[in-house]
Amino acid sequence: MASKLVVGTFLSLDGVMQGPGGRGEDDSNGFPHGGWLPPHVDEGFGEIMGGVFERADGMLLGRKSYDTLSAHWPHVSDEDGGAKINSMPKYVATRSPMTADWRNTEVLVGEAAETVAALKLRTDGELLVQGSSDLLRTLQKAGLVDEYRLLIFPVVLGQGKRLFAEGTTPAGLRLTGSRTTEAGVVYATYDVAGEPSCGSVLHAAS
Repeated sequence: MASKLVVGTFLSLDGVMQGPGGRGEDDSNGFPHGGWLPPHVDEGFGEIMGGVFERADGMLLGRKSYDTLSAHWPHVSDEDGGAKINSMPKYVATRSPMTADWRNTEVLVGEAAETVAALKLRTDGELLVQGSSDLLRTLQKAGLVDEYRLLIFPVVLGQGKRLFAEGTTPAGLRLTGSRTTEAGVVYATYDVAGEPSCGSVLHAAS
């Protein structure tokens, strides 16, 4: 038994994942561009997001992302799309104890690299990490990410928290699928494929 850890997140063209849903979602460090995602939401986006949650067997969240999602989803009815995300197992990685009222939620207290590594060994299927930039950096450095599912939006923000921040452990990725919505959002999936390969363009062209 071992789960596959999948990162699913929204990105600007310059790799920013901060505050996609609304102005008040994450304005830390003076980030002024919250809510850059909604203008690009269309039917194709909805189909993609439905598939992302349907494939997941569990969800892993950092504390901030848990607070954001748990303020919304418990109030969404099964008929309006809340059935899967409300019923699936959810895990919150945090360094300090907390109370989790969202049903089927387990709190993982301790160093995330250790608690998540243990979680992967005792669970099966796909474990989806949605958002949670601080948690992701820890998971990336520990080599715990197996796959990326990225929704890349046609907008450049120029600042904010990036998925692949300075100091991220280098990795090679293998594209396994892509789709583009009418609004210009690219959904791309990548497997983590070890260390990046390097070479010479001049040598390759000769």
